Amino acid sequence: MYELHSDHSVGYSIMLCWSFALLLPWLVQSHPLDQDLLPIDCEDVFFNVSIHNGVYTIYPVGKDSPMEVYCHMGYRENESHEGGRWTVIQRRINGKVDFYRNWDDYKRGFGDKSGEYWLGLQNIFLLTHGMKYELRVDMEDWEGGTVYALYGSFFLGPESDGYRLHVFDFIDGGAGNSLIYHNGQKFSTFDKDQDPYSRGNCAVTFRGGFWYHAGAYANPNGEYKHRDRHNGVTDGVFWSGWKGHRYSQRKFSMKVRRVPFSESVD
Repeated sequence: MYELHSDHSVGYSIMLCWSFALLLPWLVQSHPLDQDLLPIDCEDVFFNVSIHNGVYTIYPVGKDSPMEVYCHMGYRENESHEGGRWTVIQRRINGKVDFYRNWDDYKRGFGDKSGEYWLGLQNIFLLTHGMKYELRVDMEDWEGGTVYALYGSFFLGPESDGYRLHVFDFIDGGAGNSLIYHNGQKFSTFDKDQDPYSRGNCAVTFRGGFWYHAGAYANPNGEYKHRDRHNGVTDGVFWSGWKGHRYSQRKFSMKVRRVPFSESVD
């Protein structure tokens, strides 16, 4: 072994130490180093990984339960991303994915995260049960018009309670409050009827899986109808507060975002 005692080597060592100290905050922010820094939703992805729309892995309940999601980071008209950082839980854009699925599919999720998909009831439950989340519902008609509905509080009950829907604090973005009719309902599919309608299964009638009541004012997971046959149907992708229940939307998405702690305790 040997030691270096020159002033030059000492200065070089000090410079290396200072360089590492300056880089450390950037490294911590850019690359999660332990379980506590893993992103739990797209809010964390935005601030620690990337500001771009895309598919990312989040960890709402820890490193052993990764969850792949599409992150909608912002809107073209808002470069500050104040309207973004959303974790998408449902999306319809072209009809390539069949949403007339059984209970197991709706529980675990299905589809293509870069296209049409349903995140999964259990995943949505795990994502939203620990902290307060808001829900935004976006839709676009066949003429290019867009509206939205915002709910300041959104969460699901556990599977033992049928993944019951809870939404509150509605803000109208032109779509109307169609989800209020479904608030408090359990989730139903064609093979698991949990709606209160006594003369049939609404999931069969409306050809989807949803928190049906004795009917439906909203049917985001209904049968996708292309432009030539989107109007006049009652089992399409509709939101009755905008265009009625016989107009099937061209695009539809549901996304959630964490509510800041200061707002959640008001």
